Amino acid sequence: MAGPHFDEMRDENGAVRAHFRSLAAWLADTPAERVAEKRREADLLFHRVGITFAVYGDENDEGAERLIPFDTIPRVIPQGEWSELARGLEQRVTALNRFLHDIYHGQEILKAGVIPAEQVLTNAAYEVSMVGLELPNHVYSHIAGVDLVRHDGKFYVLEDNLRTPSGVSYMLENRKMMMRLFPELFGRQSVQPVEHYPVLLLETLRAAAPPKVRDPVVVLLTPGQHNSAYFEHAFLAQQMGVELVEGGDLFVKDAHVWMRTTAGPQRVDVIYRRIDDAYLDPLAFRGESVIGIPGLLSVYRSGNVALASAIGTGVADDKSTYPYVPEMIRFYLSEEPILPNVPTWQCKRPEDLELVMDRLAELVVKEVQGSGGYGMLIGPAATPEELEAFRARVQANPANYIAQPTLSLSTCPTFVGQSIAPRHVDLRPFVLSGREVKMVPGGLTRVALEAGSLVVNSSQGGGTKDTWVVD
Repeated sequence: MAGPHFDEMRDENGAVRAHFRSLAAWLADTPAERVAEKRREADLLFHRVGITFAVYGDENDEGAERLIPFDTIPRVIPQGEWSELARGLEQRVTALNRFLHDIYHGQEILKAGVIPAEQVLTNAAYEVSMVGLELPNHVYSHIAGVDLVRHDGKFYVLEDNLRTPSGVSYMLENRKMMMRLFPELFGRQSVQPVEHYPVLLLETLRAAAPPKVRDPVVVLLTPGQHNSAYFEHAFLAQQMGVELVEGGDLFVKDAHVWMRTTAGPQRVDVIYRRIDDAYLDPLAFRGESVIGIPGLLSVYRSGNVALASAIGTGVADDKSTYPYVPEMIRFYLSEEPILPNVPTWQCKRPEDLELVMDRLAELVVKEVQGSGGYGMLIGPAATPEELEAFRARVQANPANYIAQPTLSLSTCPTFVGQSIAPRHVDLRPFVLSGREVKMVPGGLTRVALEAGSLVVNSSQGGGTKDTWVVD
């Protein structure tokens, strides 16, 4: 799928695209020194607010708190284009939730042979304890972050994040920062709002409550302040007006979950958990977990507490499940996919493995359970030594890897150093599933700040931009 990258701001003739014209005119009239000054101001304000994330795996500074670089030039998307994206996102997440309900109930898609049974039933994320359990609205993934990339002018889904997707706090804080630094820009055109996301999130969580609960108590469960996304956990709890809790703040009694408060125990109805399945309940999963709630699974199975997202959701966003999502859409919705997948080879298949080994230097290879840009190879950017080392890893465990062509991600103007230059971007919209599917217009645009780099993950040095959907 190699080809020239798509320029978000200019067409193939170099003319500024209509939806970017107002911003382009402002950039032409604004001295670079002012933009640089405003970026420094943004960094200072982000530090004051505490908008940082922890990076793990850095041998020199493990667990260090860092500021995610913020670019002051927004990414602009026209309303018509966003409307089509939103339709595709709703379609995709709806089908994924249908798939999750099906594999824990009738397993019709497996019986029909659309997806191999072993792909699901032997998947490490498949949770037998969820079989037959009825969930409100049949929703398993309440908050999804779907990563989109534009290649040759067309949007593709790169991956689905259905368990505990992060980044929405940066989407909200980036918008707040842009409105503070450049209020004149918002007066030039109609930028659709995103600040109501916490209200939509709380509505989604309350809709997941056990059916007989009239005024559900919602909490956000965090692993604690050493987690890389702790700022986001605290931010979202504060924005929704719910308690931020750790495992030790909750306990099980009389088949319910209770929260310790200064006024005595309070029953909890919905837990927005930012903890992986394996650590949720030491009595049911990993016994050494000290961040979970003993007995939580039994209360969950009894229907007396809701979890967002559901246990066992990970089988649907495993990278080895990703190639089957278009077929899920056809099977459950009888529709053609609006948003296409990137072509994907599964290394567990001998014929795919042979192709990947032959073309390793051209491809992107990923671990099926990997995230954050870790455990992956970008063939064209790798050294011969890195290629051979990765080849050995794949051959030792082919089922743990998938491969995709190296896409020429679209570029967006980005303030780099003291000037503006194109940098590659992706887009993560956040899709909320409750009684209905909702989302705010736009999402988090991540940007690879190094020239030519295709890795946008914050853990790998990427930055973020505000994303404008404009009329």
